[in-house]
Amino acid sequence: MPLVVTHADDPDETRWYASLFDFSRSKNLRVLADPPSSAVEHEVAKIRPDLIFSFYYRSMLPMSLLRHARLGAYNMHGSLLPKYRGRAPLNWAIAKGERETGVTLHEMVEKPDAGRIVDQAAVPIGPDDTAVEVFHRMTAAAEAVLKRSLPALASGRAQFKPNDLSRGSYYGRRRPEDGRIDWSRSAQEIHDLVRAVAPPFPGAFDDRLKVHRTRITGQSAGGRPLGPYREGGEWFAVCGDGKVLRLLEVQEK
Repeated sequence: MPLVVTHADDPDETRWYASLFDFSRSKNLRVLADPPSSAVEHEVAKIRPDLIFSFYYRSMLPMSLLRHARLGAYNMHGSLLPKYRGRAPLNWAIAKGERETGVTLHEMVEKPDAGRIVDQAAVPIGPDDTAVEVFHRMTAAAEAVLKRSLPALASGRAQFKPNDLSRGSYYGRRRPEDGRIDWSRSAQEIHDLVRAVAPPFPGAFDDRLKVHRTRITGQSAGGRPLGPYREGGEWFAVCGDGKVLRLLEVQEK
C-alpha cells in the first residue's frame, strides 16, 4: 500500500509549488504530515515496501527506516553528484558561477548524498538564468531519470555507478542573510548571487535595496564609489572590480 510522508503546508511560507499533501489526499493516498521519525518507521515496518523514494524531503532518514525497503531506498538530489552534496545544491551552484548542474538518483545511505548512483541527467545554467528558471528544467530532468530508472529498480536489476566523494563537494544550509550583497566583490560574483537567490527564494539585498535581477554592462565606473546609484531613472551599481551592474529589478526598503 503506498504511503506518502511530507511536510505540513505553512501558511506563512512563500510557496511556489503545489501542495503534495493536497495532491496525495485527492488521489486517496495515505499521507502523513510532519510525523516523528519513530512514527514513520513504525508505519513503514508495517507495510514493508518494495521501494522508498525521497524527493526534497527536509530531514535525513535513518538507516533503521531505510532497511525496510526490500529493493532499496533512493533519493533524487538536485546536482550532478558527487558535486554539491548537501543543502540547497541548485542555489549554491549558481552562486558559485556554474554553467551546468543536474539531477542524480542515488541510494540513500547513512551519510548525506553519498550512496551509489543509479542515474543522472545534466541541465544547463544560462548566464542570466535565475534559480527558479533552472529548477523547472531540473524538474523535467528528474521526471525523465525516474521514468527510465523505475523498471530496473522494480525488478532488482539496477546497475549502479560509484559516487566518488573525493571528487565532489559539500555545502550546508543557506540562510536569508547569505543573500547580503558585498559591493566590493566582482560584478560577476554579485550577478551570480542575485540569480541564485532571486524570488521566490529570499533574495539579494543591501541596506538600501532588495535586488532581484541584474545584468553586467560594459560601462565604466567613471570614478563613482562602490555601490548602487541612479541615472536617468534607472539603477546601476559599481562593483569591486570596477565593472558596473545594471539593476533591472529593485525594491527600495
